[in-house]
Amino acid sequence: MPILLNTVFAVPLVCDDCVNDVTSALNTVDGVKTIHCDLSKQLVSVEGSAAPSSIVKAIQGTGRDAIVRGSGEPNSSAVCILETHEPAYNASPVRGLARVVKSSPTSTLVDLTLSGMRPRTTYFASIRNAGDISRGPVSTGGLYKSIGSVTVDEKGSGQAFIVKEDLPIWEIIGRSMVVGLDKDCKKMFLEDVVGVLARSAGVWENEKTVCSCSGKTIWQERKDAVSKGMA
Repeated sequence: MPILLNTVFAVPLVCDDCVNDVTSALNTVDGVKTIHCDLSKQLVSVEGSAAPSSIVKAIQGTGRDAIVRGSGEPNSSAVCILETHEPAYNASPVRGLARVVKSSPTSTLVDLTLSGMRPRTTYFASIRNAGDISRGPVSTGGLYKSIGSVTVDEKGSGQAFIVKEDLPIWEIIGRSMVVGLDKDCKKMFLEDVVGVLARSAGVWENEKTVCSCSGKTIWQERKDAVSKGMA
């Protein structure tokens, strides 16, 4: 049975031409099955087997930005911001983002994007037993489960969409993810990146447009995130 994922994106839609542009762009993405644009709420709902990162990239190709607002059923998704703990990093330590979504009773999807990594290098992702990233990868504990690999290009960027079996979301929340150089996910290296897996909103669970903590709109927060490397 094909894996279908429902994801909602906030997109700045101001007219019917915007809707047509975004719809046309998404129709070219492999795996996209259905598209619904809500002009009044500036939301785009997409169902299919395409990675959320691929959908964001397609929307950005129209000159508009996109923010993932929810994916999968309630309590079935997680997100992890991956950072370097190298002492000499430039500007932001952020090196990537992982979205993890339960797509069926037995399958989980991992959408992994990296940037600012060593060019033309293959990295291996794993979930660790502990959520302690105070000392980078060395404090994350033993291996809980290996995830898969992602190879970055000459600019140090890469993306992978991995299907995993037997990876319950409720068992990985609070644990850490390491993306590193060791194929066996045992040795740790200084340039490995790491983050803690946190619960993420399901489809239609997140209607926030202004952050209650900072007072910033979602687009102001998005601008801050991009400046830190979370494109």
